[in-house]
Amino acid sequence: MTDSVSSLFDLHNRTAVITGSSSGIGHAIAGFLAEAGARVVLVARRKDRLHALVESIQANGGQAAAVDGDLGEIAGIADIAERCEQAFGDVHILVNAAGVNLRQPADAVTPEKWNQTIQLNLSAPFFFAQALVPGMRKTGYGRIINIASLQSVRAFPDGIAYGASKGGVCQLTRAMAEAWSPNGITCNAIAPGFFPTELTGPIFESSERRNWAANQTAMGRNGELEDLAGISVFLASPASGYITGQTIFVDGGFTAK
Repeated sequence: MTDSVSSLFDLHNRTAVITGSSSGIGHAIAGFLAEAGARVVLVARRKDRLHALVESIQANGGQAAAVDGDLGEIAGIADIAERCEQAFGDVHILVNAAGVNLRQPADAVTPEKWNQTIQLNLSAPFFFAQALVPGMRKTGYGRIINIASLQSVRAFPDGIAYGASKGGVCQLTRAMAEAWSPNGITCNAIAPGFFPTELTGPIFESSERRNWAANQTAMGRNGELEDLAGISVFLASPASGYITGQTIFVDGGFTAK
């Protein structure tokens, strides 16, 4: 690979904020972006896990900082975003990976639980991006990466609130692209298939359900978090500069069958 091509994927001198980075997909993406050279700001509620990841990234020669906060409290998002900008300056990349799936039957969903799901999965990504866009606009470089889901386009049992929120993420991604791409800010979404995380614990704890998910994919296996490395760095990097408003399924061909 020539220097000119490899530089398209270089994230040095870029600052990335990753929400939900205390575990699962957010935790993995934070590590991938740090390996690509980005200064990473980790956002989640669990301070101990955030600081453990900061120490791990720093031990490998990367730059990282932790900002604890609850993105489910919409009124506090602007303050969390400001604290993120204090870590390394203007933010160039935002990964909205924080999320919740309460797995309730439709008849058991209460207004409180519905709002909890929508606020964290759909409202928080918008308002957090809105708070960071001025800095991206100033630098002329912005990459917003949302996390969608198979349930953005498919219905699964006990997932009515989660599916509604993740369907909304796809449209939110398109609307963000329409609003902010003229300023050099792209917005795309990654829709993972079945990956082993805290959120998918109930599936992977059952060999029957785990095998069912694998058999539904064209590749015949479930995802490993490393499968998200390439797409995460690509969408955060200059290489994806003319791609915006898209939802990219990284699902081993689940949606192809």
